[in-house]
Order: sequence, then structure tokens, then C-alpha cells
Amino acid sequence: MQWHEAAPAKINLFLHVGPVGDDGYHPLCSLVAFADVGDGLTLDPDGPPGLTVVGPFADALAEDPVGPAGNLVTKARDALQRMTGVDASGLSLTLDKRLPIAAGLGGGSSDAGAVLRLARRYLAPDMDMQVLADVAAALGADGPMCLAAVPAWAEGRGDVLTPEPRLPVLHAVLVNPGVPSPTGAVYRAYDALARGEADRPAAPAAWDAATVMAWLAHQRNDLEGPAVLNAPAIGPALEALRQAGGARLVRMSGSGATVFGLYDGATDAARAAQAIEADHPGWWVRATTLGAGPSA
Repeated sequence: MQWHEAAPAKINLFLHVGPVGDDGYHPLCSLVAFADVGDGLTLDPDGPPGLTVVGPFADALAEDPVGPAGNLVTKARDALQRMTGVDASGLSLTLDKRLPIAAGLGGGSSDAGAVLRLARRYLAPDMDMQVLADVAAALGADGPMCLAAVPAWAEGRGDVLTPEPRLPVLHAVLVNPGVPSPTGAVYRAYDALARGEADRPAAPAAWDAATVMAWLAHQRNDLEGPAVLNAPAIGPALEALRQAGGARLVRMSGSGATVFGLYDGATDAARAAQAIEADHPGWWVRATTLGAGPSA
């Protein structure tokens, strides 16, 4: 029997970023949700040890500077063994890479979270989740949130998490124009521009979808401007969402290049996605729902 685990796309509904601190990190505040689209991990108990990468973005991952052998799946597997003593070296893993690379969707961190959850289920079901969270934290600031894969406020470096179970399901369209937006380059551009603050806004007056979308419209993504400077194709993607009609909010996620629109319902989202796909057949476009992802 094969074992499967979803690795959902992470969406920053807003992202407030402060100036870099003495520790070299930017403080931030974000409200994150997870989509019902993403990558997938499969563990085959009878397969050969190692990692195989398949899917529409397998070649793009192979061409990435770290490559499949150094991506966060293998780093998570190795960190689990190093930090806990659990022998994960013999796992036979297949990554179905369905999310674009360097897309602002937390794809690598979500893949890492999925392999940690999968390894725990298969090898050490009694392992305390805090132990797994410590392993995830060693992989990067997004590690703990992508391990949990539930709506949450993220502060500090992104590693101080407060779950937000009140967040309603939100209907959305994700659009990636087919260009990478490396996080480091976006932060360097941010540092060269006027800086924001990592302020945490007061919560919305109510947690129904309409109120939350209106509240989000008063927030911002401080990395959007710098990312557009680095990858101008993000601008037309934002405009395509606006032109498709029906969006209550249009914004970039994370450090880009993926942008999203929020809608009143699934029909409006599907209609917008179809219009954008028709006008831009080379783009990655997905109608989705945002919440706790497919593994909730």
C-alpha cells in the first residue's frame, strides 16, 4: 500500500514587512491560508530508496540551482534523521510537482512539511508533533506553518504562529505568469525602497467571508512593489485578474510571482479563471478555495 500526503499551496492574504534587523531577518506579520491545490508526496514501502520528481514542474525543479537532490524534501528527510534518530534513509519518495517554482506559494516548504508528516505516519506515529515542528523550523521560517498547514497569523520571522480557526473558506483564483520571483532578490529590492512596518492589524469585526475580504482590502503586501520591479510580468497578471471581473480583492502572494483574486463564490472564481486562461494560455491559472488545504 502506498502512502500519500498533500503539500498545499500557501497564500499570504496580506504581508506586512519591517526593515531588516540586526539578525539579518525582516520582521513580518501575515495571515496565511492554504489552498486545495498543491504538490503531492507519495511513499512506496516497496520502492527503491530515494526521491523521484514527476509532474508538470519537475523539469523546472531540476533546472533550479539546488536541483531535486538538494530540495527541501531531501533536506527534510535528512534533518528528521539527524535531529531525531529516526532512520528515514530508506524511504522511497515521489514528489508530484504541480506548483510553479519560486512562485510565492511556499511550495518547497509545503513539500518539506508533507514529507515530515508522511515520515511520522509511516515510521514514528507516536512522535510528538513539537519534535516535528522543531525539525521544520530548522529548514526555514516557513517550515512550521507549512507543517501545520492551517490558517494562522505568522509573525516574527514568520515562525511565530497563532492559529486562526475563525478564517472562513474563501473562493480564489491563483495566477502565475510563468516567471520566477526569487525571494532573496525581492527582499533586496524592498530594502532599496521605502520600507514598511510589520504591524499587526486589529482583527476584522466579524469572520464571515464578505467582512474578511473587505478587511483584507485595507491591508497590503509590502513585497508586491519590489517584486513587480524585479519581475514586470507580475503587473499584467494583477491586471488580468482585475479585468476578468468579480474579484473583491487582487493581491500578490508572498514574494511572488503568483497573484490571487478573492470572490464571492465558486462560480465567480471559475468564470474569472476561464477568462484568464483563454486570454493567457501560457499562464498557470487555478480556481481554488483557501482555508486549511486538502489535508484538513
